[in-house]
Amino acid sequence: MVLITGETGTGKELVAKTLHYASNRSDKPFIVLNCSAIPETIFESEIFGIEKGIATGVDKRIGKIEQAHEGAIFLDEIGDMPLTSQTKILRVIEDRILDRVGGRKPIPVDIRIVAATNKDLKKAIKNGLFREDLFYRLNVVNLVIPPLRERKNDIVLLAKFFLDQSRH
Repeated sequence: MVLITGETGTGKELVAKTLHYASNRSDKPFIVLNCSAIPETIFESEIFGIEKGIATGVDKRIGKIEQAHEGAIFLDEIGDMPLTSQTKILRVIEDRILDRVGGRKPIPVDIRIVAATNKDLKKAIKNGLFREDLFYRLNVVNLVIPPLRERKNDIVLLAKFFLDQSRH
C-alpha cells in the first residue's frame, strides 16, 4: 500500500502511474477512481459494482476494484471517500474479497492499492471523517510530494518537456 500526499496539482497521479508502470503488474489494469468526483449515493456501486435487479432497471455492473483485478487501483482524493465505503474498502484490503451492492457471493480480488490525498488525514481522523485503521493500512509507504514552488529545478524540466510536445 502506498499513500501519496501533497497539495493539489503536485503530480500525485503521475507518481501513481509511474509506480504502476515500473512494477511487475505493469501489463495489468491501472484503474483510477477520483473519490471526490462521485456522489455518495452511487459511490459504492462505482467502486464495488452492483448486481442486476437490485432496483428496477438496474443492470449488473463491474466495479472499479474488480476491474483492477491483478493490477492496481488509484484511489485519488481518498480523504473524500464516504465513511461507510471506508469500512468496506478496509475489508477488501484485509480479506482480499469484495461484495457487489446486492451481491450474495464474495468475489476474490488481487489488487495493489495506491491512494492519494491533499487532506491532512490525521486531522480528519480526529474529526471523525476518516477511519484510523484504514489510514494505517494505506500508510505503509508514504510519499510526500512537495509543491512545484519547492522544486524549482523541475520547472526547467517541465518547460523543456512542454516545448518539445508543442513541436510535434
